[in-house]
Amino acid sequence: MEIQLLTLCGVIFLVAGVVKGVSGMGLPTVSMALLGLILSPAEAAMLMLLPSLLTNLAQCTGPYWRSLCLRLWPMWTGLILFAVFSPLSNIGDSDKHVRLLLSTVLIAYGLWGAIKPVLPDFGRHECFAGFLAGVMSGILTAATGVFVIPLVPYLQSLKLAKDELIQALGLSFMLATVALSIRLGSVGSAGFKIDVTAQLIALLSSCLGLWFGTSIRSQLRPLQFQRALYGVFIFLGVAMVYRSLQQ
Repeated sequence: MEIQLLTLCGVIFLVAGVVKGVSGMGLPTVSMALLGLILSPAEAAMLMLLPSLLTNLAQCTGPYWRSLCLRLWPMWTGLILFAVFSPLSNIGDSDKHVRLLLSTVLIAYGLWGAIKPVLPDFGRHECFAGFLAGVMSGILTAATGVFVIPLVPYLQSLKLAKDELIQALGLSFMLATVALSIRLGSVGSAGFKIDVTAQLIALLSSCLGLWFGTSIRSQLRPLQFQRALYGVFIFLGVAMVYRSLQQ
């Protein structure tokens, strides 16, 4: 990669790491949204994989893993199966179509976060609803590299305790990242090569951003930060739509 592009990638992952440190999530979404403006979606996803995996490992630890496995296995099953074996579009397909779908996901996620609709209580249908949420998240993961919709809204609908939700997000994001890396194996063999320098810069920048975001978390107002972040997602989604239509 050229020096300018490497520098831009470093800045993008620094910002994504800060968002992850402050809010506990958002690194794949922010990095894919910004990288999608300068790289193909497949290249952006391969750059995102290692930082996403490593920054989620610490978030996976906690005392709730046993109860979370018993409760979330249907969602995780659907997520992994349909991320790896999705019968629909692949992130390595037409850049224009993938960007349009990615922009739709970003706008939908931004609007959902801004509106904050009341989420239903699935009750005795939780197992089926979890599997369905996993299936939809897996399909969108395979197609866009972003796994927040409907995974995050579903987890929030379960009314988990704060620490339990953070661990659930970490485990779910880690599994989605592993599944996406398996899916991208076929894309990588189709001519997309991983730039080692870019990977190293992405990893170091995201870790630095994660540390900085964690250190300033207590000084920020989480609600205002999240509202601003959702607004950025909407803006980036609209910008990506505009760029796709110009091609």
